[in-house]
This record gives sequence, C-alpha cells and structure tokens, in this order.
Amino acid sequence: MKKLINHADDIVAESVTGFVCAHADLVSAGGGQDALFIHRRGGAVTGKVGLVSGGGSGHEPLHGGFVGVGMLDAAVPGAMFTSPTPDPVLAATRAADGGAGVLHIVKNYTGDVLNFETAAELAEMEGLEVASVTVDDDVAVQDSLYTAGRRGVAGTVLVEKIAGAAAERGENLASVVAIAERVVGNVRTMGVALSACTVPHAGRPSFDLGGGEIEIGIGIHGEPGRERVPMAGADEVTDLLLDAVLADMDLQAGEQVLLLVNGMGGTPLSELYIVYGHARERLEAAGITVHRSLVGNYVTSLEMQGASVTVLRLDEELTGLFDAPVITPALRWGA
Repeated sequence: MKKLINHADDIVAESVTGFVCAHADLVSAGGGQDALFIHRRGGAVTGKVGLVSGGGSGHEPLHGGFVGVGMLDAAVPGAMFTSPTPDPVLAATRAADGGAGVLHIVKNYTGDVLNFETAAELAEMEGLEVASVTVDDDVAVQDSLYTAGRRGVAGTVLVEKIAGAAAERGENLASVVAIAERVVGNVRTMGVALSACTVPHAGRPSFDLGGGEIEIGIGIHGEPGRERVPMAGADEVTDLLLDAVLADMDLQAGEQVLLLVNGMGGTPLSELYIVYGHARERLEAAGITVHRSLVGNYVTSLEMQGASVTVLRLDEELTGLFDAPVITPALRWGA
C-alpha cells in the first residue's frame, strides 16, 4: 500500500487542517478533535435554514467541499468509510442554526442514519428545530452490508446543491425539506468499479477483481456490486449503468434531465467524458433532453477506478435552483 499519509489514525484530522487552510476564505473548522466539523466561514446566517450533511471520509469532495454559499452550512467528516458519531453532528447542527431550523441531509447508510437521528434528538432537546431527508439514489441493490434499502451515492451532491439554493433564497424549513425530497424522488444512480480501493487501516483492497473483470453496481465504501462481468468497451459499460437507471425512472420522451457522470477517484476525466458522451447520446436518442450536466469527481471512493451515472428528472424550479449561485471549494458558479 502506497499512500501520502503519515499515520492512518491521523488522516482525517490532517486532511481537514489542510483543507481549511487552503479554503480559509470559505470555510472554518470547529469542534476540536472530539467533535470535528467544517462550517461556513462567518457562522450561521441569521434567518436562513441551515443545512448539515456528513459521513465517512474518503468520498472527497463530498461533504466538506460543498460547504459555502448556496450549499451546506456545515459538514461532518467521520473516520474513513465510518459514520461520524452524534457528538460532532450535534456540534455542526448548533453551528448551522440561524434561527430558522436545520435540515440534515443523510445518505442511506445504517450508521449515518442512526447517528444523525440521535444528534437530531439531542438538538431538539436543546430547543433546535431539526428535519431530516435521507438520500437513496443507488439502483444497484435494495440492501447491502451498510444499508437497509438503497444506498445514498452520487445523487447526494444534487440534493445538497438544490436544497442549499432553496435555503439561500429564504425558503422556510418545510419548503426546503419538500424540495430536497423532490430531488431524492427523481434522482437515480448506478456505478461501476474497474479496481477496488484500499482503506488505509485495512491495508489491502476492499474486494478482489481479476485483471479482465469489472464490478457493476458498486457502492462508495468499496462494497461489491450486483454482478461481476468481463471488461468491455466504454459504451457497453455505460449501457449497463444507464439501462439500470432508466429502468427505475420511467422517463418519457420530451422530459428534461440533469446528467452527472461521477468519477470514483482514480479515473481520468478523459474517460469520464467518453462515458458522458455515450450516455447523452442514448438519452437524446430516446427523446430526453439533457438540460444540465456535471462531469468530474464529486463523490469518490478513495482511489477506486470507476464511475457512476446519475440522472435527475428536472422541472423549471429544480433547474433554477441548480443554476442558482454557489460558492464552495468544489462547486462555484453564478456569483
């Protein structure tokens, strides 16, 4: 195992220190070693719904890279592929509260769900108003080693962007929740691994793949997918991902979508654009308009080679919220 680390136990703290230094104009760290979180520089915005998300580290830029104007107010990094405990989530919730309530955006992994629920209960005991939305966009499996039901994967970044824009324009907590749930209900994702990732504490790949094999339907924690198939050309692999997404969405000709091709951490952009080009061609041949696009590393799995395809059904309001200004370390436009 070769990684640019000093000690496995210090990865998250040292990484957050460097991240905050690099983006000091946008974010700060809070909570100390026992309750570490990243928050919007300047603190909570008075009168605005606060947004908090988080989860195990190793998926960068998710979630800390999306803290800032128009997205999250705070993000909580757990240990590698391990949910943060309730204490830092509670601390982040306090920091994000501007008096209009706080929304927790939670990926559907058992540890995340339980720990965010506990933190929300503790926050409510302190008088804070907290709501929660669970993201479960992965069509690959109904249950896995980490979840009951579908996993939350790359679609999470779209929930954070659109809900963040709604909060930024002054919507109340109930309205922000409704918009976030609308995104969750209309976004689907499927991923593929060409190679497994290596969690530093484990020191070995999370699963074994033969030289000519790929894993279809992987999650973002290095868990295996729904089937192992021979390596094929980019178009054929993209078809496997997109077919699974479309089978779950019932999209009709004339509809508009956002197409996100997300890298898992170790795949070059040149390859991601090949996937994007074929996926777009397929959608447009079916009469579906690709109205907005994202291509790049947004929700990764350490150094895993692979990609995921995400499709979000758009309407006029969701498109406007996606287009709204955002200023974060990992997403910036319109401002």
